[in-house]
Amino acid sequence: MTRFAVELSDLKKSFRVRRARKGALFARMQDFVAPRTECAVAVDGISFGIERGERVAFIGPNGAGKSTTLKLLSGILSPDSGTASVLGLVPWRDRRKLAYRLGTVFGQRSQLWYHLPVRDTFTLLASVYEVDAARHARRFAELSSTFELEGLLSTPVSKLSLGERMRAEIVASLLHEPELLLLDEPTIGLDVTAKALVRDLLARMAETEGVTLLLTSHDTGDIEEVCDRVVVIHGGRLLWDGSIAALRRTYVRSQTLVLSSSVETLSLTLPGARVTRSSPYRVELELDLELTSVGAVVDAAQRQGAIKDLSVTDPALDDVIRAFYAEADRKAAS
Repeated sequence: MTRFAVELSDLKKSFRVRRARKGALFARMQDFVAPRTECAVAVDGISFGIERGERVAFIGPNGAGKSTTLKLLSGILSPDSGTASVLGLVPWRDRRKLAYRLGTVFGQRSQLWYHLPVRDTFTLLASVYEVDAARHARRFAELSSTFELEGLLSTPVSKLSLGERMRAEIVASLLHEPELLLLDEPTIGLDVTAKALVRDLLARMAETEGVTLLLTSHDTGDIEEVCDRVVVIHGGRLLWDGSIAALRRTYVRSQTLVLSSSVETLSLTLPGARVTRSSPYRVELELDLELTSVGAVVDAAQRQGAIKDLSVTDPALDDVIRAFYAEADRKAAS
């Protein structure tokens, strides 16, 4: 058995899209009679692998090609060229076999029967996946307890809150014990408490059962709390594949430094060090790392008095990713 749950090699997919002609009535009539189309590249030769048991965030701006890639991995679409292996299967050739080993959670689409009680929905899904009664009963009890659904099993799906429904969606995707779980915006629309609960449950299930996770999300909380690694695509191309910590180190352009000193006032006028807040015996600075470093500022402060305490804070992951996309756009435009 290969150590990789997912392997992609030079995968490409494009679509013919309709483009309206500019002009008045005659141009619109031409569009109706002879529509003009052009090729739009959605996935442009991406290659990467995901080891079994890994938890990977697959991110990019809207239109980057994330959804198309997930559809290729689940067998919904076939590529123009390139190869892919998911759990040792070619998705678009072995879609039925793969379905029994794959789980999916889509934040904006439901696999639950809207008017049925949660329990009945789970029973129907067990039949769909051909799970025998004894195995289903064991798995059903285990997951209902883990995801705190015992008190909701007789409630129609339509009566669940969004947070409750998302917990039920995750349980539904895990009932047949999949080896790989594809998650597309699993916490979209949830409040802070519900998001934290869903993230904790996903991370815990991945650790205890060894399920491989591939998660797409615009919420950096999902990325940081659930995943260990991030793959970034932009314009259908792979731009980054590595740890979240390495992404921060590479694209962090500034840091916040807070110093507590033995002297009432510190005079820190270094290039690239901007004082954002100051009070007796304490100063907060924003550092431009291209012009100065934390060490240089600390050295300057120590020459004026003893440093009692200091803290360094990186920008939020949102800001790091935003800077990453902006740099990608600049390179594409040049």
